[in-house]
Amino acid sequence: MAIKFGRPIEMRDAPRRQAALSAPSLDLVVRPRRNRKSEWARRMVRENVLTTDDLIWPMFVVDGNNTRTPVASMPGVDRLTVDQVVRDAERAAKLDIPCIALFPYTEPSLRDEQGSEALNPDNLVCQSVRAIKKEFPDIGVLCDVALDPFTSHGHDGLIADGRILNDETVAVLVKQALTQAEAGCDIIAPSDMMDGRVGSIREALDDSGFIDVQIMSYAAKYASAFYGPFRDAIGSAKTLTGDKRTYQMDSANSDEALREVELDIAEGADMVMVKPGMPYLDIVRRVKDTFAMPTFVYQVSGEYAMIAGAARNGWIDGDRAMMEALLGFKRAGADGILTYFAAQAAEKIKAQR
Repeated sequence: MAIKFGRPIEMRDAPRRQAALSAPSLDLVVRPRRNRKSEWARRMVRENVLTTDDLIWPMFVVDGNNTRTPVASMPGVDRLTVDQVVRDAERAAKLDIPCIALFPYTEPSLRDEQGSEALNPDNLVCQSVRAIKKEFPDIGVLCDVALDPFTSHGHDGLIADGRILNDETVAVLVKQALTQAEAGCDIIAPSDMMDGRVGSIREALDDSGFIDVQIMSYAAKYASAFYGPFRDAIGSAKTLTGDKRTYQMDSANSDEALREVELDIAEGADMVMVKPGMPYLDIVRRVKDTFAMPTFVYQVSGEYAMIAGAARNGWIDGDRAMMEALLGFKRAGADGILTYFAAQAAEKIKAQR
């Protein structure tokens, strides 16, 4: 017997019956492989496409001049002095990457319990924003709002008696956001996970005349083991005391993510983010399906390091793994991706045109 649309049909002659016994075959009308037979056919029916417009390139900025310092735990990623950040911004512009994200490595001597350097209008982030905007005004610049790169204890907020203070931290984050907006930042991205910070920042921005500055909220940010290399890059790995589980989300929760996203949208977020990426693809899909908001995902440092490290050791095809992972975010519903692979992926995308 052969199968046609999953239903048995009788053989009409002995030779065919004998052939079926010796070399099983299927009389199929529907053959999905027809649409996979060649590259042009695969392109015609492809459901999701990754473009350079989907990419945001995170960069680490450090004090100094004309220097690029490798981050040991992130193969291929450097800490950049401001002049080198500008050069990479130029590269991003040439690759049609629409936006870059800035994260500072703050010298230990400038860190204190209050994260005071976050409010310095001449800190590394603000210097970088002004320098980039001077040469490349048409590229978007996203600035992280949190205190962990600036605090001596490595936490995202202020601490009293071992407890992270919510409302007191929000008041500082508002000032940090205004400092960045005044420097020329296009997108304020609160990553701290304090309650109510999006609404407070939105109100302050509007009251100060920054009504066009967007907010991309780290709305569903999980307490994750995948942040380790990032903390190396910004210098907080050695200073962090305890963990961040009282304010970052529990990785077991999914419904809670929807509540967090809903609150941030109500408070004025223009875009929302899920972080990390690959372990939380289900969250990306639920957020996109539920709210139909511009939804971004952060392929975090640990995800990057796993792929880049395995590729460097010859264990996987790095380019293919990179593109497969990025496309997976699009398939899950992400509108854009923060990824340290941004330039490498953009070069590959442009080469395929």
